Amino acid sequence: WAFVPAAGGMLSDMGADVIKVEPPTGDPLRGLQTGIGNALPVDLSWESYNRGKRSITLDLKQASGREVLMKLVADADVFLTNLLPPARKALGIDEDTIRGAFPGIVYATGSALGQRGPESDKGGYDAITFWARGGVSSSLTEIDADVPIGPPGPAFGDTLSGSMLAGGICAALVKRGRTGEGSAVDVSLLNAAMWSMQRVIAQSTMQKVTRFPRPPVDRTNNVLVYNYRTSDGRFLALCMLQADKYWAKLCHVAGRPDLAADPRYATAKDRAAHAVECLADMKALFASKTLAQWRGILSQQDGQWDVVQHVGEIAADPQVQANGYVQPVHCTVGIDLPLVSVPMQFDGAALPIGTSPDLGADSDAVLASLGYDEDAIIDLKVQGVVF
Repeated sequence: WAFVPAAGGMLSDMGADVIKVEPPTGDPLRGLQTGIGNALPVDLSWESYNRGKRSITLDLKQASGREVLMKLVADADVFLTNLLPPARKALGIDEDTIRGAFPGIVYATGSALGQRGPESDKGGYDAITFWARGGVSSSLTEIDADVPIGPPGPAFGDTLSGSMLAGGICAALVKRGRTGEGSAVDVSLLNAAMWSMQRVIAQSTMQKVTRFPRPPVDRTNNVLVYNYRTSDGRFLALCMLQADKYWAKLCHVAGRPDLAADPRYATAKDRAAHAVECLADMKALFASKTLAQWRGILSQQDGQWDVVQHVGEIAADPQVQANGYVQPVHCTVGIDLPLVSVPMQFDGAALPIGTSPDLGADSDAVLASLGYDEDAIIDLKVQGVVF
């Protein structure tokens, strides 16, 4: 519902003319009120992942609906679908049919588990296929937990997978531009999760370990790679991998030169050998000042750190604003939505975000561009092919 649409939305932001083909009843995501807290007048999943597209409604179960679709595809560079293989076959939009008629087209699919194997026809969702089966949830969950940790929000794995699918489509278009040959592109939720988890998948496979326990939160071999609580209940994330390079300066700007001079903590090896005492001293140090105070202190040294931000703070982040990472987008119900721009920027600027379409908003215009006159369009509407 979000994975493949997100790929199309990304391509739209990058300049593609994306025509979303919906059944006359509309894409089911239109009516899915997912979210946290109070209900909103719009569905943000729909607005986020269908940005900039044009919408045409077609009943592909009718021959005249499939005829319209084939006229659309004849002039298209990419055919992008999230329907399962049996549905694609039944509607006559499977890879063999589409590429048989249009050999140069890029036929792109987003699947749950890939195009081959005993479960290639099985559907999936972000929460079950990417998050659960892909090992992300298990890796974040304590071994003795009552329930596994769930995704942080709607479409977490969908958006990552959709970005990969958009990238694959762009690569296929480059290939076609160089060779004239079309390609079939598939990204699966499972493979996308595995790509993100590849380091621990490789290690666990080599060592024949089913899962790795979560690192204990009260111990660390490097006290400069840790999340520390401040006096006002916020957290700072340190990731100073070259610990000896930063240790002394950090201690001095924090007003604790005695820690740098302590022979127990002189080197990374020494600090690891006295990890319990060193971590206790560091926890007490960070707990002695507020987040605002620590911002000023840590800016005086070169080690890597950042604030553990809440999602509601991110849009106001000065770096977010300076780079245009969040943009106000006026939607059809008359309000501005703070939507996130695609991660790619070109020539020093964020790409503009288009608005999502109302159901069938572009049906007449798209049909007219294909040569259908007013009477033919009315006839399609009477047949129920077009909304």
